[in-house]
Amino acid sequence: MFGKVTVQIKLVEGDSAGTVTAFYMSSEGPYHNEFDFEFLGNTTGEPYLVQTNVYVNGVGNKEQRLNLWFDPTKDFHSYSLLWNQRQVVFLVDETPIRLHTNMENKGIPFPKDQAMGVYSSIWNADDWATQGGRVKTDWSHAPFVASYKGFEIDACECPVSVAAADNAKKCSSSGEKRYWWDEPTLSELNAHQSHQLLWVKANHMVYDYCSDTARFPVTPLECLHHSHRHH
Repeated sequence: MFGKVTVQIKLVEGDSAGTVTAFYMSSEGPYHNEFDFEFLGNTTGEPYLVQTNVYVNGVGNKEQRLNLWFDPTKDFHSYSLLWNQRQVVFLVDETPIRLHTNMENKGIPFPKDQAMGVYSSIWNADDWATQGGRVKTDWSHAPFVASYKGFEIDACECPVSVAAADNAKKCSSSGEKRYWWDEPTLSELNAHQSHQLLWVKANHMVYDYCSDTARFPVTPLECLHHSHRHH
């Protein structure tokens, strides 16, 4: 509960159409919280897309998609999730690509009371993954291999046997006990990171649920309050 999780991934080379490689954090149960990196494969030479999503209390539908500023199949790159009481930050090579801010003061729930596991998988999702499902997986190009290294979790460990409320208490800074992720400097992005995030959004974002009026005729509440959003 809270902290930072990083893994270095080299994605599927060549024709990866139809495949999804995922790296994510998730709690359990019907009202689960989840932070997702999903890497959507593509035909040879076309860019991989990174889809991120956030589920809070079992509700997702917060997809963003971006292309990367490098070829993620040629080398290992680090993908990280930073999570504290104030924000969830998705990072690629330490550059923030997504910020999910705690806006409980606006009545918007924030994931802070369920311990999460860290997962990864690769699967066939050719009904939707590539060009809206038009391009299918070519099994003659199997096996589809994603490689991992440098797996790091710097976080508060939560034994399964301990009650959720006790874990939440254990994993919060209080008095003598200070966790690094609760330091004031990590309660929001610094100026450099904010500029990086704006650069990513301006140059690499290809889909944002916040601006999808066909799906959401009424703009989702959290989209209205994100202070870094362009107007």
